[in-house]
Amino acid sequence: MKKYIPVILLLISFHLSAQSNFTNDSALLVHPSLLLKSGDELLIRQTMKSSPTMTTYHDIVISESDKMLTLPCLNYVKIGKRLLDVSRECLRRVFYLSYSYRITGDEKYAKRAENEMLAVCSFTDWNPSHFLDVAEMTMAVSIGYDWTYNYLSVSSRDMISKAIISHGILPSMDSRYNSWLTGKNNWNQVCNAGIMFGAIAVSDREPELSKKIIDRSLKSVLNSMSEYEPDGTYPEGFNYWSYGTSFNVMLISAAEKFFGKELFPARAMPGFIRSASYTVNMVGPTGGVFNYSDGDNPPEPNSTIFWFANKTKDSGLLWNVNKSTDSQHLKYDRLLPAAIIWQSGLSKDASVPPLSKFWIGQGINPVCLMRTSWTDKNAIYLGFKAGTPTASHGHMDVGSFVMEANGERWASDFGKQDYESLESKGIDVWNGGQYAQRWKIFRYNNLAHNTLSFNDSLQQVTGKCKIESWSDNPASMFATSDITSVYAGQVKKAIRTASLIDNSYVSIKDEIETLPASTKVRWTLLTEALPTLNPSDNTIELSKNGKKLRIKIKSTAKIVLKTWSTTSTNAYDALNPGTFLVGFETQLSKSSKTTFEVLFIPQNK
Repeated sequence: MKKYIPVILLLISFHLSAQSNFTNDSALLVHPSLLLKSGDELLIRQTMKSSPTMTTYHDIVISESDKMLTLPCLNYVKIGKRLLDVSRECLRRVFYLSYSYRITGDEKYAKRAENEMLAVCSFTDWNPSHFLDVAEMTMAVSIGYDWTYNYLSVSSRDMISKAIISHGILPSMDSRYNSWLTGKNNWNQVCNAGIMFGAIAVSDREPELSKKIIDRSLKSVLNSMSEYEPDGTYPEGFNYWSYGTSFNVMLISAAEKFFGKELFPARAMPGFIRSASYTVNMVGPTGGVFNYSDGDNPPEPNSTIFWFANKTKDSGLLWNVNKSTDSQHLKYDRLLPAAIIWQSGLSKDASVPPLSKFWIGQGINPVCLMRTSWTDKNAIYLGFKAGTPTASHGHMDVGSFVMEANGERWASDFGKQDYESLESKGIDVWNGGQYAQRWKIFRYNNLAHNTLSFNDSLQQVTGKCKIESWSDNPASMFATSDITSVYAGQVKKAIRTASLIDNSYVSIKDEIETLPASTKVRWTLLTEALPTLNPSDNTIELSKNGKKLRIKIKSTAKIVLKTWSTTSTNAYDALNPGTFLVGFETQLSKSSKTTFEVLFIPQNK
């Protein structure tokens, strides 16, 4: 940890500098001040003239705002313990409508935003027991209040500002609801951002309270930002990077606009800044992501990358975003207006492919990502992870990997199961202890991941594995992890190496040393391709969409090729149609050393 102390101290010094100017800034607050001050609309209009992507986003926001004009206002509807769907839809509606009002000047959008805000401000609460709900609702109402302030009646201003304080800010000061202040995951980022938006919005009404909250947020969010060190790998995976980082960037953007200065320079947060490159490399040629942990595939749209591109002036970060302007997906991005703001001033719309085909990051959940090309849709792609099951939203997937070739994903990951589908059946999803219910969920343990199992046992949650060695040599790109610690008490040693060789095929190599006991080994692959087992030569053929991939197992051990069902006998587990678990088993003698090498060889089309 000592290596990160200078980074945190530098951020704190900027934070304290901001504090010293707070009183004067708040006294001069003129609405609007959140993200986009009066007159900033001009830069958006100017940039839009030369940016097709920005124009697309703008058109989506306006089109969706028009549809919102005739929708019924939101009601207080909880799903299980969450009001989150309502909060998120409120943020989407109010942000879109407020943006449309700011850019077009048409009061029909402000009127509708006002009605949405008054509806949710009449709720008895914003569900503080699940504080993400409060955070997103507070952000929604704060943006609407600030951006439509000059349109709102005095009575509406009073009702909305009071709700921001009573339903948002004050519950955040209650110890029953604010454990996220000391947390390091996405809750810390989302909750600090939402409540800080509220504090800025009402800073002219409650300057002392707002000062306290803004100072607290700027300090508290450093906890989660330290998790990106040293290289930018996000412990919770791609999807929660999108969630946590988006709100972290919203916080930074709002704070820097409010104080009129750079509070978070790139040099002070190298891991956070490098995480943008992590997300670019996490996307394979098919457009799917390495969805380890509680991930989804395909992912939700996320436009935060424009902030990073603007901050670093690195257009390579836009490589994936500029290829995914599908309005059917983008219209669900509740922060899409912010993406338009972050594009303002970018020198060019077109992106260029990243320079390197190899990316590695250490941290809590280290990953290595490699490919043969950025421009060939048939390129080979390999994502490999080490890490620990105890990471936030973690799975027992240490040593797991995904692989693509010829435009298809051959090695897959289930990702998460919908939380409410489990919680509603009494499953404790959030206890990560070794014997917790979490590990009885079919998708979450090592038996359903592309990794090893010994004697059909679970990985040890206390294990922590890094990537010990690697190479970006195109002739043999590889990453090696000693994954023994997640199999403590099961084997003496387990080392896995994932390689992309000669731009032609993938190799997964395991070196196993057993304890003084006979040991059953299970090697598992999850795939959506149809498998055909060929025991005579220890090969498996995968077929998908008329394409084929050959898997060759090389070992002196006697192996038995196998398939396992992806249909669980537990009523609470999700169905997994169209998926297959395939691989092999073998019995190793006591105190023995054995090597398995599994080759993934794409077949010519």
